Amino acid sequence: MTKNLGLMDRLFRIGLAGLLLYLGLGTYSGSTLGMGVAITAAIPTFTALLGFCPVYRLLGIHTNARQLSR
Repeated sequence: MTKNLGLMDRLFRIGLAGLLLYLGLGTYSGSTLGMGVAITAAIPTFTALLGFCPVYRLLGIHTNARQLSR
């Protein structure tokens, strides 16, 4: 499992996860939609922390600078 996410992609995913958490736990708190949005925030969080996106691998996309130079 080689890293295929670059720094900007990882930062974008962390920001997206923060926005989803805000919407899920703040704006839509106490509803099923809010819980679903908050749980969905885990996906970009884990992919950003690991630096690996399985969908990118299937599509052959690499935003990591080390992968681009090969």
